[in-house]
Amino acid sequence: MVRFGKMMAQIEKKQPLAAEAMAKGQVLHQTSKGAPKSPITMMLGGLAVVGGLAYFTLFAHKKPEATALDVAKVATGTASTENTHPQK
Repeated sequence: MVRFGKMMAQIEKKQPLAAEAMAKGQVLHQTSKGAPKSPITMMLGGLAVVGGLAYFTLFAHKKPEATALDVAKVATGTASTENTHPQK
């Protein structure tokens, strides 16, 4: 336990305080690595989330006689009048 305390004291001496570092123009706790995922992966993930939200929003507001397949066709834009009008 004493050894850990000495190590922490050395680390604290080596690292400047945040205010001092900012006054010198240093950047704190940032790496040059950037985002952990590629922009294309993040775009595809966001598109999947938005698509899922759109589908479930349409599904929640559907008419009782509409099926889940009808909602999917409307969400993807492939629906015809047979899918959007109630069956008689």
